[in-house]
Amino acid sequence: MKNITLSRFLIEEQRDKNLIPADLRLLIEVVARACKAISIAIGKGGLADVLGGAGSDNVQGEAQKKLDVISNEILLEANEWGGHLAAMASEEMELPHPIPNRYPKGEYLLLFDPLDGSSNIDVNVSIGTIFSVLRCPEGAEANEQAFLQPGNQQLCAGYAVYGPTTLLVLTLGDGVNVFTLDREMGSFVLTQRNVRIPEDTKEFAINASNQRFWEPPVQRYIGEMVAGKEGPRGQDFNMRWVASMVADVHRILSRGGIFLYPLDSKTKAKGGKLRLMYEANPMALIVEQAGGKATDGHRRLLDIQPTGLHQRVPVILGSKNEVERVTAYHAG
Repeated sequence: MKNITLSRFLIEEQRDKNLIPADLRLLIEVVARACKAISIAIGKGGLADVLGGAGSDNVQGEAQKKLDVISNEILLEANEWGGHLAAMASEEMELPHPIPNRYPKGEYLLLFDPLDGSSNIDVNVSIGTIFSVLRCPEGAEANEQAFLQPGNQQLCAGYAVYGPTTLLVLTLGDGVNVFTLDREMGSFVLTQRNVRIPEDTKEFAINASNQRFWEPPVQRYIGEMVAGKEGPRGQDFNMRWVASMVADVHRILSRGGIFLYPLDSKTKAKGGKLRLMYEANPMALIVEQAGGKATDGHRRLLDIQPTGLHQRVPVILGSKNEVERVTAYHAG
């Protein structure tokens, strides 16, 4: 496994398992190269004057960091010219980004959150990029409507986490594999194959400052965990919260856990906090492919029919038995 680069891995998946066509393989390689470029920009930090605010807001009404804008541009420019895409959609942009007419067009749609957890940029805490690929419906224009497919239609999904090492986590719908960026080689190298999330856990991730806004099922669930050995669960739990979905989900992928950004009275009018298309769906596919579960408290996330490009949803994902428990609390 030591010498299996991302390129070799994808070629073998294409050749030996017939899992992906050649043009999708090339698209994934382009996205990986863009993530490598983002990693380099992040690594320079204050040396390249890329920290701090950009002085602009994104379509979500959130203040952008300089690296949000840089990462978005890197992904757009890297993927425009290869001929693999019909269009792209970014969490940072209101409308889909069409492929310029001077370039050939392909049959895929790329969605991405260029820099997840950007509130952590200036304090040197792990952040990441999330992406997924859909097929453009045959004969359809590559407009917003073309992107509005449930998450179970994703052809692949992945994320890069920019921490002490830069990792690329990828699923092609046949398990989850982890690649580590070898900075000397300049390549992503396979370091974990077929990752599995333990079904049980003693760790949970939630923004506890929102407790007063939570609905009763979440109050009950977290209350039981906080009560520890003396409570109805009869065991102690630890809380972990990085405020970067990529970092929190990667911890769950590495050692188990449950991540909750539930519906609450503060986010109810918007439908939730996290974006279905750019965050919830890609992470749900990865978590399910690793043996976990992902719901909005009531439904499987991957079965939700999107109604808008920037639709928000509640998210509960991670170790199977804990997700089932808190989802049952919502039902009953």
